[in-house]
Amino acid sequence: MEPSSIKKYAAETLGTFVLTLFGCGSAAIGGAALGPVGIALAFGLSIVAMAFVIGNVSGCHINPAVSLGLFLDRRLSGKDLIGYWVAQFVGGIVAAAVLALIISLCDLGGVAATGLGCNGYDAASSIGLTAVGAALVEIVLTCIFVLSVLGSTADAKTAPFAGIVIGLTLTFVHVMGIPLTGTSVNPARSFGPALVMAFNGDATALSQVWVFIVAPLVGAALAALAWKAFKAKEPKEA
Repeated sequence: MEPSSIKKYAAETLGTFVLTLFGCGSAAIGGAALGPVGIALAFGLSIVAMAFVIGNVSGCHINPAVSLGLFLDRRLSGKDLIGYWVAQFVGGIVAAAVLALIISLCDLGGVAATGLGCNGYDAASSIGLTAVGAALVEIVLTCIFVLSVLGSTADAKTAPFAGIVIGLTLTFVHVMGIPLTGTSVNPARSFGPALVMAFNGDATALSQVWVFIVAPLVGAALAALAWKAFKAKEPKEA
């Protein structure tokens, strides 16, 4: 039986909450000790875990860019696209708020000192990447990531392993992207921390977050076009 829309949207909220809390939390709280690889693994393993929890309910998109790619590949309705987007942004915001609360209860100097795993460019990038460079990086990394989703979920034979493939792909795009932009490839994961940081007195991330919303969506659209060109025939949907 097809899960109800409410169940699917609730699953997307939960999944995005987990991804944002553990991924951004690892960057904010343990980033210095974990390094880019450790943070990347936190994001990737969050995907793997959630894929086996909510995959059969919502497909475990937990990313507006992924939902857009699947919509453009005609695997998601327009109604569900909007519903998924709303659910994903809610999950990202709630996760960022919970992370801020956890940090405030620790002796870490507060949110201003630790950050919330926000994305950024120029002075907010660890290597001073420009806004144009940030947009280019996010488009390319998101395109690769969404291609992995479209390819691994296209056939019933590969679908059982899709969560692992997607999680590993998210890990390797983070390894490159973290020093550049902090790696978004996910508008909901970027907007939540940026919004909560603004409420804590630092609006830099919120003023830049448009790049990390627009660029991943552009990357997802390019991935859908590339996937359409690559596939020889309509795959059997998993």
